[in-house]
This record gives sequence, structure tokens and C-alpha cells, in this order.
Amino acid sequence: MELFPHRHDYIYARHPLPGKRPQWQTESRHPLSDRLIEQGTYLYGARFGKETQYAMVDVDIGSAYHPRRDPIAFQKLTEALEPLGLVSAITCTSSDSQGLHLYFPFSESLTAWEVGSGITLLLESQGFKVTPGQLEVFPNARLYTIESTPNLFNAHRLPLQRGSYLLNDDLEPIWTDQTTFVEQWKQCQGRNNLSNETLQRIIRQKKRRSYRLSNKADKFLNDLNAEIEQGWTDHGQTNRLLGRITMRTYVFHHVMYDGEPLADESLIKEVLAVAKALPGYELWCRHQHEIEDRVSEWVSCIEKSHYFHYGEQFGKYKSKKEKPDSENTEPSWNQRQSQKTKDKIQAALKELSDKNELPEQATARFNALRKFGIGGGSLYRYKELWHPLSQEKSTHTHQLNNESGQFGALAWPNCHSSTSLLQDVDGNNNKINGSSDRKSITSQPEGGNPHREEIQRIRERLSKAQVTIDLQAAQEVVEAEEILAQESRAAHLQQMAYWLTLDDPILMAEALAWLRQQPPELCAELLAMELVEEQARSLSTIVNIIDQLQQLDWGPKRIGQELQARFSISSLAHLTAEQRQQWLFYLRSHPDTEYPNTE
Repeated sequence: MELFPHRHDYIYARHPLPGKRPQWQTESRHPLSDRLIEQGTYLYGARFGKETQYAMVDVDIGSAYHPRRDPIAFQKLTEALEPLGLVSAITCTSSDSQGLHLYFPFSESLTAWEVGSGITLLLESQGFKVTPGQLEVFPNARLYTIESTPNLFNAHRLPLQRGSYLLNDDLEPIWTDQTTFVEQWKQCQGRNNLSNETLQRIIRQKKRRSYRLSNKADKFLNDLNAEIEQGWTDHGQTNRLLGRITMRTYVFHHVMYDGEPLADESLIKEVLAVAKALPGYELWCRHQHEIEDRVSEWVSCIEKSHYFHYGEQFGKYKSKKEKPDSENTEPSWNQRQSQKTKDKIQAALKELSDKNELPEQATARFNALRKFGIGGGSLYRYKELWHPLSQEKSTHTHQLNNESGQFGALAWPNCHSSTSLLQDVDGNNNKINGSSDRKSITSQPEGGNPHREEIQRIRERLSKAQVTIDLQAAQEVVEAEEILAQESRAAHLQQMAYWLTLDDPILMAEALAWLRQQPPELCAELLAMELVEEQARSLSTIVNIIDQLQQLDWGPKRIGQELQARFSISSLAHLTAEQRQQWLFYLRSHPDTEYPNTE
């Protein structure tokens, strides 16, 4: 009983019928006692407190990693945890379902969420997917408190209850009692050597952190972290490690820790400090007597190389507070990205034009350009590059501004002014108008101005053409804006659906507040979205909960009271996936529900 000391917020369930799953509930009013476990009237499960001396891995019978499906994958699963010092496990069946629980006891008391995080990161770095129904880690990788509010870890079924038996190395059942279990526990505890130092090193090495960087730079920095944080593990690694440390410090130090980029002596000091603090330095580095010289060599090398401080502009880092020289201002990152987008649009237009596939209508042209991977927002921002109206106006303006002679003084907005279209005809022999391509002008007789009626017809034709173009363009712009609005709405729905499937209580709370204000038709749209099976199941549960709450007509105060009474949690956003299922079952069976669901 002492092996599972955290007894608050325990779970329990009646013994199910053969082949059925137990219906777990949470009891928060009192802790689970030894006598209740020994009585055996119910099945029981425990959670984790702030610290733990064991971890457990759950492999369901239907998992791709179960030995019945893939014996080698199961073996690789246990081997993957060896870098943490977890080399020995107690393996037992979880229940009659023949799922497997692997217990990893260790001597040192460690922070529970860090243990879960370290194991999860290590497994996922080896290609395993930690997800319900396949592979679960207990304690799960979540903070114990969020904004000073206790956050419950997932609960797991206690061992040696109905259907739970110890297994040998060949995964065959063996004689099982509490004494045998405790003996194996102590043996494994003596072999497993998980320490806080090892745990922190694995988390630093495997965790992919999020920085304010481009995708390529972010990957580059995280790859450097993965190489550096492990430190020295053998002789002959000093040269490469110092190179990696110097590169990371030179390129990214100001991004990781704020401040100005490092160079010269400050760069040398920082690289030295990082190198000496890494694991294995004193044990494996055989250049400690000359480490400063080696670091100086690497610093000199990196400063003469093609590498540069992240964010610098063509060889010189621009501080945010520094005003660039107006005479030698280089284009900013945003300006370069803008120009890149414009070039992409123009290249797509050229390719469509060369293939005679450039549509004349704005909407069709908009859709054709989208196929080149250009976003709708970018097309709308730079519509003067591709929109038929913008190009037509540009062409007319270009022609009118460049024609000499009688159209040389014409400005498009002033086509109805009192200035004569043929102001230079009277008494001229048209020599200065020889470059004009208009036949009605090149053959003008000398003297007088007999073409006023023709000029008026030209004006009327141009005016009507302009009105037609404007109306057509306005309609096409509206159509393009409607397309953008639809895409924006779809993107927003996709984002809300994603937030509703996350474990992040802040994003979950925001998405829930949004969902409660939406009509039933929109909920149906959410459920129709293409999601992975786990996300779709989680989203369906949440939408059904909201639907039940609307039927019950419970306000925020009543919801908080109900959650507090059942789960000791005042917010729906903090419920685990298992708790959400339990609460949905409770809401459906509530006597106040108008249309109880009988599924």
C-alpha cells in the first residue's frame, strides 16, 4: 500500500460484466484508504502528487506497440528509456483486456510532471506516439499547478486487482500476490538509477523549444541544442562540441537570452562558461588545460566564416533601437518578404500567360493564382499586380502618357475637360505628330477643326467603356472578397476545433466561451471537419457537453458548482479527457435533461 501514497481524487468503478469496460468515476470528498482497497468491492485507481518515486507506461491491447502486434516494437519501447537510467520494469496485465502496465520504480523522489515530460520526450524522440489507446505515460506530462490552481494528473488502475497478473520475461503470467509484487518492485528500484540531474539533461536535450525565429532557423537552433545539451559522453568529442557551442552562441545567443549579439572576448567567455557546465566535461574532456586557447580558435574561425548573428542585415546587426542610415538603408526582412511575394505573383502570371491559360475574369484569375501556392491574403494585398481592372488602367495610362501629338496632353481623369483632343491640329501640317498610330489623326487636313462630332463619339465610347469596366471590376472584387471571407471563416473554425482538442486550459477556455455562443448548425460544421481519430473523439465529447449544458440551461455559477462537487475543479477547461467523458455521461443521465441521450 505504501508504494502508491497519493490517495486524493482517486477513481473507482464497479466490477464490469465480462467483456465490458468499467465506468470510472472520481471521488474527491475523501482519500482512498487501505481498507477500501482490501475490501475489493470496487476497482480503484490512484493519481500522482507533486512528487513521485515511480512511473508507469500503459500499452493497450489494440496498440501498435503491443507484443501481440509487434514484439520488436515493444522491446524497443523498453530500451528507449535506458538513457534515463530506467532499465528494469515490473510488467503485469492491466485487466482482463490483456493490456500491459510497465512500472518503473526508482529511489529518488522527483517532480512528477518532469518525470512524465522526460519519459514522453524520450519516447517520442524514438518515434513512439504517446496518445490514448496506443501508449500512455503516467504521470502524464502536465504541470501540477496552473496559475496556482492544482491540476490533477491522470489516474491509473492499481495493480493486482481483478484480471491483473505479474508477467515473466516471456510475458507469461506467473504466481501473483502482493509480496511477490513488492519484492520485484524493490529489485527494480535498486537497478533503476533515475536522478534529477539525468532527468533535467534529457529534457533539455530532447525538448524542441519555440523561439521567435523562421522555421529553418528554429530547426537549426533546436538541432544545435540536441547536440550540445548531452555534453561529453566519451573522449575525442571536444573539437566538435566546442564548434557547436561557438556556433550557437555566435548566431543565437541574443535570441535565447535577449540583449546584443556577442563577439570577441564576451563571446569567448560565454562559450567557455557553457562548455565547462556541460555534463561529462571534467570526466571526458582531455583539453581542459588548453580549453581557453581552443575556444579562442573557434571564435576566430566563426567570426571569419559565412555565419552571422541571427537578424543582422548584410553583415551588420541592426538593434531595434538603432536607426539605420537613410542613405544606405538595406531592405528589411518584411520588405524582402513582400518583394518575394510580388515576384511569385508575377512569375505565376507570366507562366499562365505563356501557356495562354490566364483567365480574363478576376475571380477565375484569383483561383488560378491560388494554385501556385499564393495565399488569398497576399493576392488581395497586391491585387494591382494581377487584377484585370488594375492592369487595364495601367495599360491605358501608359499608352496615353507616352503617345505624342494630339493625345500628348491627355490625362485619363480629365478626359471630359474643356481641353481639345486635337488642340494642336489648327494650322499645323502634323509633323510633330508623326509617331501617332491613330489613322483619323495622321490624315488631318490643314486649317480648321472639322472632327468635333467624331471627337465627341470617341469621348462617349471611352466613357461607356470605363463605366462597364468599373462595374465589372467592382463585382469581381466583391466576389474575391467573399472567397477570402469564406476562407477566413473556415480557418477560424479549424483553429477553434484545434483549440478544443488541446490540453492547454487557456486556449480551451477561450474556445469554449466562443462555442457556447454559436448556433447548433455551426457545431455540426465543427464535427464534420477532418481530424485525426483522437482529436475527433475529443471534439465530439466537448460539443456534446455544451449541447447538454444548453438543454439543462445551466449558467456559469451552476456549472462551476457541479464541477467543484464532482471533480474539485471549477472550470470545464481543466478537465482531463477521461473526466470529460465521465461528466458527459453524468449530464446525459441528469433528471433535468430534456432529451436524454440513450446511446
